[in-house]
Amino acid sequence: MNAVSLKGMTWSHPRGYDPLVACSALWKEKTGVDISWDKRSLQDFESYPVEDLAARYDFVVIDHPHVGQITDENCLLPLDDPQRADEIAALAEGTVGGSFESYRWNGHLWALPIDAAAQVQAWRPDLVAAPARVWDEMMAWAKEGSALCPLRPPHSLMVFFTLAGNLGTPCATDGPGDLISAEAGRRVLGLMRALFDAIDPECLTMDPIDVFERMTKPSSTIACAPLIYGYVGYAVDGFRERTLAFADIPAVGSDGPVGSAIGGTGIAVSIRTAHPRAALDFAYWIASGDVQRGPYAAAGGQPGHAAAWEADSVNAATGSFYRSTRATLERGWVRPRHDGYVAFQQHASERINLALQDGDDDDAVIAELNHAFRESFR
Repeated sequence: MNAVSLKGMTWSHPRGYDPLVACSALWKEKTGVDISWDKRSLQDFESYPVEDLAARYDFVVIDHPHVGQITDENCLLPLDDPQRADEIAALAEGTVGGSFESYRWNGHLWALPIDAAAQVQAWRPDLVAAPARVWDEMMAWAKEGSALCPLRPPHSLMVFFTLAGNLGTPCATDGPGDLISAEAGRRVLGLMRALFDAIDPECLTMDPIDVFERMTKPSSTIACAPLIYGYVGYAVDGFRERTLAFADIPAVGSDGPVGSAIGGTGIAVSIRTAHPRAALDFAYWIASGDVQRGPYAAAGGQPGHAAAWEADSVNAATGSFYRSTRATLERGWVRPRHDGYVAFQQHASERINLALQDGDDDDAVIAELNHAFRESFR
């Protein structure tokens, strides 16, 4: 019998690549199945057509906003096999926040969460004594030149989403109505303008990794990134010259760290794979609590399973990254996922950035965002 060989595509960062390679090596020892991995840039990960990747790979690591498009393209294998009901129930029970359900669409499960993330707060414990608990405290740092916030598309829209959710006026996830009311939208844009006026305008070209790299330089005076997708590596001693700590988002509203736009990734299986059983076996194994808590986390992954987020050993190795941000993850907000959302996400991010630079009328900006959102359902 010929040995089974599978190929997967993930995103180009140690957090997205190293744990898959490490776990695949263990899987080969365990089963004889060989799995190799390629990687693509973070920008490609957020926009490259999954359909094209599924034509060439057995596995594709995706983020949940693509699931509506994926369903229409019929390029991935539904993962909710009735014979795996117990495994599915265990994964659902072990989800961090909405990670598991974010991959369920039109009655099927299209990926299994292997990485959980949301916008959280990053801070330098050698520069400030504690993270900001409320937005005004963070803004005082920003006005002193001590804060950055990634705003390169799609992150400006993610900031918009998180602020709207934290204020108790979350954006719509279903259509074809408006994304947000004019009153709520004006309030969110006002907060974003005030922040943008206080921070380096280069933030418009920065993604989270760019911000982290600047923050971790020994000469940096940046003490805080208030809304940024967490990257656990920067919380590990020795990863960079300065180690970051992570915390829940600073609250604007009165309900604490609620409303953060959920990120993270899931492992999906191509409908074209020649070895569906072998591919499904690996997907369920790597998403399981024992693997996520053990070899996945040990290899630098940012697990999607609560077993890892709660483990003393995993938190001890990461400056309590997981426990310190768990409340934000649990109360996070799942983005729209319909076919048409991904294009809207890019357009809306660019429109927000233009408004931050040019000072456009807020009502006109909100009207354009609402129009684009309605059109994304057609």
